[in-house]
Amino acid sequence: MKRQGVLIIGGGIAGIQAALDVAEQGVNVYLVEREPSIGGHMAMLDKTFPTLDCSACILTPKMVEVARHPNIGLLTYSELREVKRVEKGFEVKILKKPRFVDETKCTGCGICAQHCPLEVPNEFDMGLGVRKAIYVPFPQAVPLKYTIDDEHCIQCGLCQRVCKAEAVNLDQRPEVISLTVGAIIVATGFKIFDAKKRSEYGYGRYLNVITSLELERLINASGPTGGRVLRLSDGRIPRRVAFIQCVGSRDQRAWGHHYTGNPYCSRVCCMYAIKNGVLLKEHIHDIDVTIFYMDIRTIGKGSEEFYQRAREEFNVHFVRGRVAKVIEIPETKNLLVRTEDTETGKAIEREFDMLVLSVGLMPSSGIFELSKILDIPIDEHGFPQGAHVETDRFTTGGKGIFVVGAAQGPKDIPDSVIDASAAAMKAAISLARVKE
Repeated sequence: MKRQGVLIIGGGIAGIQAALDVAEQGVNVYLVEREPSIGGHMAMLDKTFPTLDCSACILTPKMVEVARHPNIGLLTYSELREVKRVEKGFEVKILKKPRFVDETKCTGCGICAQHCPLEVPNEFDMGLGVRKAIYVPFPQAVPLKYTIDDEHCIQCGLCQRVCKAEAVNLDQRPEVISLTVGAIIVATGFKIFDAKKRSEYGYGRYLNVITSLELERLINASGPTGGRVLRLSDGRIPRRVAFIQCVGSRDQRAWGHHYTGNPYCSRVCCMYAIKNGVLLKEHIHDIDVTIFYMDIRTIGKGSEEFYQRAREEFNVHFVRGRVAKVIEIPETKNLLVRTEDTETGKAIEREFDMLVLSVGLMPSSGIFELSKILDIPIDEHGFPQGAHVETDRFTTGGKGIFVVGAAQGPKDIPDSVIDASAAAMKAAISLARVKE
């Protein structure tokens, strides 16, 4: 009895774990990722909370295992375009975008990028660093194959001339791949809240106001500054840093017909702010770190203990109060923060060198189009909806389609991995009696 394959949409940690678990059941897996490499947001992080384990040390072996597993077909730089329900499952069409580099020939040596004359902002570094027009997103990318950014490439042909493997193919065209699968797992992850919508904090206007994900790249040794935390205005090391919590989360205020944030809690923001506060203390020993919060929500095993450790061992300061206003001091580019300490009732005005906005998690880009392609319901916040929040949160309204990780709502890494394994088993079981 032969089982049909499983299509997994999204190559972040949830998609990777689901792919490995399904493949271990002897089922063929097709893992589709729209970026040139799998890894998702976890690949951008330096450490994970609450254990401060190296993020890449956990993720990279799993990425390599996916690439090497005989039951997993990896389709990177690809997007789902069509799904048709048939008697035994689904007929799907996937658009594989042209890399303009032959993946079978590219050795990942990087000589092409060394000779490329054009530099553009690096999306993986949140625009804080630069990359070439022919690039890999990060050094541990899987697959380690170069991609030409057609939007910025000036067609100089240098990369083609210096490539000894003759892998550069500027005539490459999009390819449509047709597959028949028995189940689909949606693991499309999340996007972060657009901090510019909270104009009172000055993001996009004040150089030293950054988002939490931008700080993650500054802290990371493989980031644009080699792990040195520097102010964007002048390159100085900050000595006073503040975090503002719930930026885009737990916010029901509206301006006209548009909300300035989301009413739900994003679950991870308190913990990643505490983690980054501790990491800042480890990087810069004399730094002063203050976290302005509404409520500290330490969800998960070991999280409350980590919060107490940050207060007592690392002397991270916590002030209960929502920041009302941020003003840039023109001469120094420092930031004046105005709020009220709601525990004492006193007004506060403090000066900081850098301000970090703890932005919330939102449905991934393109999820509305994907929900239409798959014919699955989404909830009032834009996340794909499970059958039942308590008893069957992985199964969607579409039979044979499952949703995992942050694709179904804000979630941390351990919960995303647990979800992925559970949904993988559901998908494998659903195929057990399907004969080809």
